[in-house]
Amino acid sequence: MKYLVLGVLASTVLALMAGASWAQDISTNRVNAERDWSVFVEDDPTQCWVVSAPRDTVNTRDGQVVNVRRGEIRMFVSYWPNLGKQGEVSFTGGYPFAEGSTVLVQIGDSDFMLFTEGDMAWAADEQEDQRIITAMKRGVEAVLTARSTRGTQTRDTFSLLGFTAAVQDAAERCGE
Repeated sequence: MKYLVLGVLASTVLALMAGASWAQDISTNRVNAERDWSVFVEDDPTQCWVVSAPRDTVNTRDGQVVNVRRGEIRMFVSYWPNLGKQGEVSFTGGYPFAEGSTVLVQIGDSDFMLFTEGDMAWAADEQEDQRIITAMKRGVEAVLTARSTRGTQTRDTFSLLGFTAAVQDAAERCGE
């Protein structure tokens, strides 16, 4: 439970601090890019994360493809050495998730669930973070399926090209 509370707090702080830095092309704290993943570092306190935007997005309602307005859609793996966190998986879908819903993460033959709060989603614990990261290192793409508060079903496909190099870089920069 302690990890869960700290995870929510840490990811919320990251989201607030990163703010405009999610817009990868204009951020001043991007230190590396590996194919489809970028590496960011903040100081005081030290934080590192890798982030990517989806290469494909499909939104449906009642089985029909619909156009919807969404904010930034990003998948992250974050490192918070001052909190003892090494590799926290999170996702923002660009909208508030339906209350009590989960996000399905499919990587190859493996399925994972992220719990949601507001417009963010996280793995349940450190072990699940590590299982997801291992699958991402081995995979080609990650497909995240979620539901908004308005009932829209979203399916975001993230390329995993460059993920392994990017996550290793972030882990080294933040003391792993």
